[in-house]
Amino acid sequence: MLDAIIIISFIIAGAGIGFYGVDLLPPNILVQVTNIEGLRSVLGAFGTLIGFVFGLIGQTTYRRLEKQVRDMPVEVLLTRAIGLIVGLLVANLMLAPLFLLPIPREFGFIKPLVAVLGSVIFGFTGVNLADTHGRGFLRLINPNSLDTVLVAEGTFKPAPTKVLDTSCIIDGRIENLLETGFLEGQILVPQFVLQELQLIADAANDQKRARGRRGLDILNSMKETYPDRIQIHSADYEDLATVDAKLVRFAQDINGTLLTNDYNLSKVATVQKVVVLNINDLTQALRPSYLPGDTIEIKIRKEGKEPSQGIGYLEDGTMVVVEAGSSHVGGEVRVVVTSALQTSAGRMIFARTQESVTA
Repeated sequence: MLDAIIIISFIIAGAGIGFYGVDLLPPNILVQVTNIEGLRSVLGAFGTLIGFVFGLIGQTTYRRLEKQVRDMPVEVLLTRAIGLIVGLLVANLMLAPLFLLPIPREFGFIKPLVAVLGSVIFGFTGVNLADTHGRGFLRLINPNSLDTVLVAEGTFKPAPTKVLDTSCIIDGRIENLLETGFLEGQILVPQFVLQELQLIADAANDQKRARGRRGLDILNSMKETYPDRIQIHSADYEDLATVDAKLVRFAQDINGTLLTNDYNLSKVATVQKVVVLNINDLTQALRPSYLPGDTIEIKIRKEGKEPSQGIGYLEDGTMVVVEAGSSHVGGEVRVVVTSALQTSAGRMIFARTQESVTA
């Protein structure tokens, strides 16, 4: 819509200049014109064409400028705006005496010309000075914040706000993740997530009720430990029925990151261009990798499907299928990894007892 307005404005301006510009032509030229209305039409059409071309150029320039402003850190935008305002004020103060000077009528165009040029020059100088001394300006405002200075320089961007979903709170690992210090930024819990937790805690089913109460306990514990980082947000969306849809909309509105361990919610949010941190993916990535030839000390818990197989588990729950391990059920044995398989249900490691390998 805005693109159309820009182009139409240039077209109207070009057509108007061409149509009414005939009156500005010298009289000796107008005397030689036999059809002034026809000349107006020709110049109006020519002005319309020129206006359309300049409209396209103006629309493209505006979009580029808009993208630069959107991508610009807010601190840089603030310092440049202040620099521009200061530059224009200085220009007006310095050029004020010019308007008091007596200038002949035929040179009357000099005053507005100098005023425009002076405003452009001083405004541009103010912006350049803001870029150069923005660090010092921000340090005067907040001398103890190096982060503010680095953000203003564009060295790094501030940590995005994290939005917690219900499953992530009930899971409980988020509290341990906060304790490690790897999770940065503000953490918001929308009001509708808190309401869902309350509904689960009041459920008739004992298992659901226990999960809901566990989630509320974990949330209260995190708020007590990190009162400045964990905040309850009152946002709600009456037009959306499900909590998942509200979470995605909320993350989009605040340009935040969705923190969850719900696989389906992660996929839906990713499709809608919402950044997602899935705790299950993090856990998967931090699991130790075992290559063929590595040795593991493991306890054989039970027999496998095949008569000679034994089944054991690593500390993270990964199942290890041990060939020739059925005779070691209930005991510790050192095994040699032969291969690993990643399935939708998780990872599975295949190994053989070290005795059978050496034999």
